[in-house]
Amino acid sequence: MYDIIIIGGGPAGLTAALYARRADKNVLVIEKETFGGQITFSPKVENIPGFLELSGNEFAEKLVEQVISQGADFESCEVLEIKDGDTKTVVTDSGEFEAKAVIIATGAKHRTLGLPGEEELIGEGISFCAVCDGAFYRNKTVAVVGGGNSALQEAILLSDLAAKVYVIQNLDFLTGEQKLQEQLKSKDNVEIICGTVLSGYKSKEAELTGVTVKSEKDGTEREISLDGVFLAVGLIPQNENFSDVIELDERGYAKADETCKTKAKGIFTAGDCRTKRIRQVATAAADGAVAALAACDYVDSL
Repeated sequence: MYDIIIIGGGPAGLTAALYARRADKNVLVIEKETFGGQITFSPKVENIPGFLELSGNEFAEKLVEQVISQGADFESCEVLEIKDGDTKTVVTDSGEFEAKAVIIATGAKHRTLGLPGEEELIGEGISFCAVCDGAFYRNKTVAVVGGGNSALQEAILLSDLAAKVYVIQNLDFLTGEQKLQEQLKSKDNVEIICGTVLSGYKSKEAELTGVTVKSEKDGTEREISLDGVFLAVGLIPQNENFSDVIELDERGYAKADETCKTKAKGIFTAGDCRTKRIRQVATAAADGAVAALAACDYVDSL
């Protein structure tokens, strides 16, 4: 039996493992896809404290190496459910594991459009975070897909960096807050295209060169030359398998405040999968530390 099982091997989960091991707890980290999480898609990262710049893969490798050096165990499999009780049983597609406490750090996936070639262009012209990647498009031409608050905030930030920003919205109107709309519309280098969907990507030598957009009204298409596309069409928290043991909000995020405690004793949550306003690598790591120390206190109290 483990003291703590951590579900998710992104910055939140790996930081939690680091802190738990430093507290002399035996730890298992379970990840179904790539250890390091979504940051591995970023070819260049400049907002991680202590590093002038590095790739997402480099950061992930350093973090994994650090946790391995502390003696944590790793399993590559998918968690199907958590059986709650005095002992927590984590059921995976390759067996069951028991622990005194569990930290859910499964993250949230960015919604994509599901278009041909999209996955290959992520990190090669397709981005999800203007704070993370906006500086790479200084004086270039970009598009933001979406019309909600997140999309408008991304577009406003990019308008201060890029030469031209297109906002592509499938509805005939923007859905974000009126103040954000007014702020965006006051920008001379922003063009808002409503009633239009992004229908295809153009690329050359595995890098994005533009997009095809289609009118929802009459189906006419046109091409727009671009250096980058920022998708802001929502996030999908990866919590659906735990809805019977923890409380989720209406969007599927684990309900927890800055203590990272869920309603279930001995089950904690950290990172992008929990209810919070800011989702960045730094805040994920902070959550991991908080959740790990709370889990260690819980284990010590048993």
